Amino acid sequence: MKGMADKTDDTDPTIRQASRQASGWMIRLQDAPEDAELRRQFNDWLTDPANAAAWEETERMSRAVAGATPSHAESWGPFLRQARAEAERRATPATAQLRQARRINRRRAFRLAGLATAAAALAVVAGPELALYLRADHTTATAETRTVRLADDSVVTMAPASAIAIAYTAGERRIRLLAGEVYLDVKPDAERPFRVSAESVRVTVLGTRFNVSQSDDGAKVGVAQGVVRIEQDRGARPAAEALRQGEFVRVSRSGHLQRGKQPASHIGAWRRNQLIAQDQPLGDVMDRLRRYHSGAIVLVDGSLADQPVTGVYDLGNPVRALRAIARSQNAVVRAITPWLLIVSRS
Repeated sequence: MKGMADKTDDTDPTIRQASRQASGWMIRLQDAPEDAELRRQFNDWLTDPANAAAWEETERMSRAVAGATPSHAESWGPFLRQARAEAERRATPATAQLRQARRINRRRAFRLAGLATAAAALAVVAGPELALYLRADHTTATAETRTVRLADDSVVTMAPASAIAIAYTAGERRIRLLAGEVYLDVKPDAERPFRVSAESVRVTVLGTRFNVSQSDDGAKVGVAQGVVRIEQDRGARPAAEALRQGEFVRVSRSGHLQRGKQPASHIGAWRRNQLIAQDQPLGDVMDRLRRYHSGAIVLVDGSLADQPVTGVYDLGNPVRALRAIARSQNAVVRAITPWLLIVSRS
């Protein structure tokens, strides 16, 4: 809450990534329990201590919700039955016999997919995100945007799945981005500098319009109008420099700084339901899409995460956008349920 804006988020991105991968492994192993090569790859993945801990936690949570009915089961149950009936209607005798042999495994996979969804929801409620949102003055839910007018008539537009803390004093106006992304239209006041912090990045302005976002990989600042001063204190060479209209900077968690230019109209394009990517890693783009999808998106092939993505995608239809992005990388999106999407190589 107010007065707590300077506390740091203790969530480790390595743990988040390992947890997502563990959920993917659970589904893949249940879908192909006899695949020796898949089991070998899983055992290699499990040698990392962070992955081993994530796998243990995923198994524990799956057992904890084993008797629970997955959310929306009344909706996706008929959906699954209809899809299964249609597949069997089209099957040849040979494929029908094969499907009969695999039916038990498929049922286990669907059940575990529901458990994974329930476990993911439980993790959001019980995990570090709960503490984060308790510290916030304003939050948004999945697929929700919100406009907040501050006491000085500055305006903050919040992207989905975002959280901010506000601390105004007589000599300073301060916003801390705790999660997600915001676009700010700041009223000038030479006596009260306006400062925004995200990760290790601090932005100071007098009056301007700019966008700030943060993810597991770091923070990004882009200027739509005016000038801002960027400071960051991580890495071997802490930096302080100015950004002008159409310029942006990405700062990784390790302190690496990357500058670039883009049309000013592209900055904060999410307010128009546009996701604009220019040679961005697919994993980062997927993180942005997750804020707009009321369900889980799991990337089970880690080699895809660093593939560059370029294009303009419709955030109003995140599933269609995800399929278009996957096609550009020769990947596919499988809907295990309408609320659980799996991305893998075709």
